[in-house]
Amino acid sequence: MISIIGIGNGASAIAEKFNNTPQYNVYLLNDKVSRTSKYKFKLKRFETPEEYEENAPDLKKFFSTVDDRVQVFIMGSSYSSNYALAALEQLKDKKVDVFYIKPDTALLTGVPQLIEKVGFGVLQQYARSGNFNSITILANVNIEEALGELPIKTYFDQLNSSIFSTAHYLNFFEYTEPEVGVMAKPAEINRIRTVAILNMKNLEEKWLYDLDIPRDLCYYLCINNERLEKEGGLHKKIVDNLKDKPRNAFRKISYAIYETEHTDFGFCVAHTNVVQENS
Repeated sequence: MISIIGIGNGASAIAEKFNNTPQYNVYLLNDKVSRTSKYKFKLKRFETPEEYEENAPDLKKFFSTVDDRVQVFIMGSSYSSNYALAALEQLKDKKVDVFYIKPDTALLTGVPQLIEKVGFGVLQQYARSGNFNSITILANVNIEEALGELPIKTYFDQLNSSIFSTAHYLNFFEYTEPEVGVMAKPAEINRIRTVAILNMKNLEEKWLYDLDIPRDLCYYLCINNERLEKEGGLHKKIVDNLKDKPRNAFRKISYAIYETEHTDFGFCVAHTNVVQENS
């Protein structure tokens, strides 16, 4: 089991998407919770980041039932993200992966802009230092571009569903044996990462964040079971495509192929040790 933790209203909306999948226990922390219970914690609301930091909640009892594997979702400009470091400190005995959802910073001003800028840098530094296992950066602007034109009424719901699907499949790949391929383990220092959705015809990447200086690139390819059974030369075609990707001593590529009953789909995960600038 994996515990999913959403800190803030936006992140909780993403975390709730995991509720219908039995492999997860979902914990929500936000100010819309009516009262604290086993899986929901009511956060207090304040006017300034300093007040949030000064009033960080004691979550030891609330976190007492979380699993050894934890994935924490944080929205970059959310006021509640000021609680993130205090929450992560109280999870330090767990294996923690952070999913940081970066907002469109071009239109951020004032306090939300400051919160995003500070949180984005500090969380990366914490991950790079090994205070938690990894940080995955996903940008709303890139997700919207990858999904295409979205109607306003379902805009955030579709973004959240895409984030859920991406995180869920990354977990699936980690715990599932591939049909073929060897997925290299990224270097220990490369704890900052992002994800791309793949065009399965040519393995072109649509990055969900524009990562600077990617080091290890891992391609996860889900191929329809009928193609795996009947299509000769498919493996060579895939490998030849991957060989055309830029590689060097610091930029390494690995892959794994999985069976699916659905139409072909895939992801690429890029890892780096380089702290990303807030641009």
